[in-house]
Amino acid sequence: MKAASSPQNETLAIIMGGGAGTRLFPLTKDRSKPAVPLAGKYRLVDIPVSNCINSELRHIYVLTQFNSTSLHRHISNSYKFDMFSRSFVEILAAQQTPEGSTWYQGTADAVRQNLRDFLQRPYEYFIILSGDQLYRMDYRLLLAQHLEKKADITIATIPVVRGAAPDFGIMQSDPDHRIFRFEEKPKTDALLDELKIPPALLRELGRNPSEELYQASMGIYVFNRDVLIEALDNNFADFGKHVIPKAITDYKVSAYIFQGYWEDIGTIRAFFDANLNLTDRVPAYSFFDTEAPVYTHARFLPASKVNGASLKEVVISDGCIISDAHLERSVIGVRSYVDSGTTIRHSILMGADFYEVDMAARETHTTKLGIGRNCTIDHAIIDKNARIGDNVVISPEAKPQNVDGDNYYIRDGIVIVPKNAVIPSGTWI
Repeated sequence: MKAASSPQNETLAIIMGGGAGTRLFPLTKDRSKPAVPLAGKYRLVDIPVSNCINSELRHIYVLTQFNSTSLHRHISNSYKFDMFSRSFVEILAAQQTPEGSTWYQGTADAVRQNLRDFLQRPYEYFIILSGDQLYRMDYRLLLAQHLEKKADITIATIPVVRGAAPDFGIMQSDPDHRIFRFEEKPKTDALLDELKIPPALLRELGRNPSEELYQASMGIYVFNRDVLIEALDNNFADFGKHVIPKAITDYKVSAYIFQGYWEDIGTIRAFFDANLNLTDRVPAYSFFDTEAPVYTHARFLPASKVNGASLKEVVISDGCIISDAHLERSVIGVRSYVDSGTTIRHSILMGADFYEVDMAARETHTTKLGIGRNCTIDHAIIDKNARIGDNVVISPEAKPQNVDGDNYYIRDGIVIVPKNAVIPSGTWI
């Protein structure tokens, strides 16, 4: 007798990685948004992929479109399953087909253009995920509620305060969690007053009934097979803006209310804060969870070497060499080199893809890879393979919030030195 299949085995995970990531520019200048480095040694795409693996979802597609080379390389190097299993993490890039030759016009259009590939196997459920969020979720619980409520579509939502509500799509649901109303980025006080989570539901969630909270869409959706086919039988471009509002009137749409840590890393400020929050003594999101680890490319680097540095609230990745420097509330990426006398505060070093010795035979640089002597770096993101000379000062102090400079950018009050940039000795930014 054939064993009963679990919901996980009948589910295909689809991770959206095709957007241009303009709000994360210049970090997305040469890479796709899901390939942006995170927490020193990971990539943004590692979060949803790891959530899937930890939730026993082993059939995963990542949809890509812009600057996808490094993302393809990372996925290929990181996620290899047993050849005797049917598990996979695969890239589906935008492509020309007999049905169409256009770029993805939005999240819904991206899924629609690949629907023929998704339907080749008898998946009953499709979970659609974002590639630029930091959170830890057991999707098995999401699927379990989807089945329990006999929903056609389930949307993961998260309670947010009134001040944050205008930045999200806000849902209203009944006592059975069925969504009956959706408002995209509500702005007016009158509308916000109408959309508050009712006291009874707040009590069910273990919250204070007097709290002023709203159900914000997390951009995480579960579709039944036939419903996904029907919901995309149109020219709608985006799930959040087009498909979901109409689906609420046509189908049974349920809310899965998530109450853990969740951060949408869509802007430079959000990315910067999410990284630096990892340096807290007890961070809201922890990479030390052994029950649900975050997977990434295994590099087999040596342990980091620290030569007399002063460190306070610092995350240091593998393979770094830090000399007599002062580091405070910063994230130091793989293969970072920091020379003597340098001070780094409230900053992110993304590290390097190679050691200088690996490149010596191929090219010669007057400025060494990494951070030179007697530098001061404050509120900055130094992208991969940057070469910072000696006596360089980098700080956004007394500068506009957004600037395009020579070999640097300022976004949201944070200085960004782009990938492969060379900053000569004595430079003040």
